[in-house]
Formats: sequence, C-alpha cells, structure tokens
Amino acid sequence: MIIDYGSRPPVPAFAQTATTHLQRYRTVYQSSEKAAARQDSFEEYLAAYDALGAEHIVVKARDLETTFGWRIANEDVAAFCREQGPRFVGFAGVDPNKGMVAVRELEHAVRELGLRGLNLQCFEHKLAINDKKMYPLYAKCIELDIPVNLHCSINFATSTLMEFGRPALLDEVMVHFPELRVCAAPPGFPWVHELIGVAWRHANVHIGLVAVRPKYLSVAGSGYEPLLQYGRTILQDRIIFGSAYPLMPLERTVREIEALPLEEDVRQKWLYGNAKRFLRL
Repeated sequence: MIIDYGSRPPVPAFAQTATTHLQRYRTVYQSSEKAAARQDSFEEYLAAYDALGAEHIVVKARDLETTFGWRIANEDVAAFCREQGPRFVGFAGVDPNKGMVAVRELEHAVRELGLRGLNLQCFEHKLAINDKKMYPLYAKCIELDIPVNLHCSINFATSTLMEFGRPALLDEVMVHFPELRVCAAPPGFPWVHELIGVAWRHANVHIGLVAVRPKYLSVAGSGYEPLLQYGRTILQDRIIFGSAYPLMPLERTVREIEALPLEEDVRQKWLYGNAKRFLRL
C-alpha cells in the first residue's frame, strides 16, 4: 500500500510544454524521464499505480503567471480529481505576488473546488520561503486547516535563485506559524542537515522524499545519508514518499525505498502512514 505525494499525470491539463524556465530540469533528469516515459499513456499510468497498491495520489496546481506566464489551473486540477474520484487528492496553486487576490483564490479553491492543500514552489515565484508576501497564505492555510507543500531544496531553474528554497528560512516561518502543516520537498539538498534540524525543532514540518532517487540515501558521500539515519529514528513519523513522476519512474522509485535498510514498520510509514496522517485522509 502506498500514497504518492507528488505525481503529474500524462494528461493535457498537467502538461509543461510552455515552461522554458525548467529547461535545465530536462537535462538533469533526462535519464529518469526517459525511463518514466515508458508509461506514456494515462491507462498505463493508472495501471502502474494499481500494481503497486496506490490508495491515493497527490496532484498539484501551480500559478506562475507573474513570473513565468504559466500555470496549471486550480479548476483543471479540481475537475481531474472529480472525474477520477477520491483516489486523487488535489492541491491548489496560487501566486503570492498577486497579494490578496491569491488569498481569495486559495479560499475559493478549497471551499468551492474541493482542493485539499496548497502547493508553493517559491523559487518559481522568485520569493524566499520566509518572504512576507507568503505570510497571508500561510495564515489562510491554518484557517482552512490545510497543509502546504513548499519547495525546500536546490532548484535547476537558473533564472531564479537557489537560495529561495533554503531550509533555514523555513525555521522563521514555523516560529511565526507553529500550527502550519508543512511538507518540505524535495528533501533539502545541499542543506540536508539544515532541513533535518528544522524538522527536529518543529513537529509540524514533514520531509518529502520527492524528486531524488531513494537509493542515494544509502550511498556514502551523496549528501542524502542523514535522511536515512534520522528518517528511521527521530523523524520516522515525518518522511513522506513522492515519486515526482514523470521526473522519476514510479516503480523504480518504490523499489528503491523497499531496498533501503529500514524496519518494515518504518518503511510503511514512509510509503503510506505518514502521508495519510499529514493529509488527514
């Protein structure tokens, strides 16, 4: 049984054909995307999840209109989730640069469209995690009792700053908003220890094992090894699996988690239990 915290279905509503700012990602993840492309139809995509016993799959909207003139619309994500049924869990995407317009859009997306979280890739908004433009959205998430997904790692969009996703910035946010439920994903590289420290300090911070090959957690010198040590001990209840399909092929990503030296109950927390609790499913 798994819950995939991050997936982009191969359907037109989720296409990224106009995203020139992500061109470097296509170079970095080239081999993984080729492997994932073997499941290139929606039917094959669903069959792969069926084979792995996927109970829920999280899909996310994005609004980058101010910075990059592009979005995956909340309405499209909500329509997809309605069509596919409760297996798919939709997150809203809003643009913090739009001020209170974004706050109202988030409320509409949750109360009227039925979306169940907020997705903010702050580097794509050219804002730091702790930029005060984000604060009204964080407050609204608490009011609506929904989680927020925050990009918290290196990014490969070289027209924006890597520093926008630094985990230490999340510490300030959590001091100001201790009730905020956060999943920081990808998991912090090259500041992995920093993200672990923030999660250790703040009980509402979870770490998304997203867009990184799980096998690297057991490779000496990779920079990801601390996630294995802390993720099977003090943070075992706060590691959340996401395939980042199509950046990563689904089955390979799950198999690599299954190969990690984890107690079986911890592995099930990573693959299923932690996400179910975080998402309140």
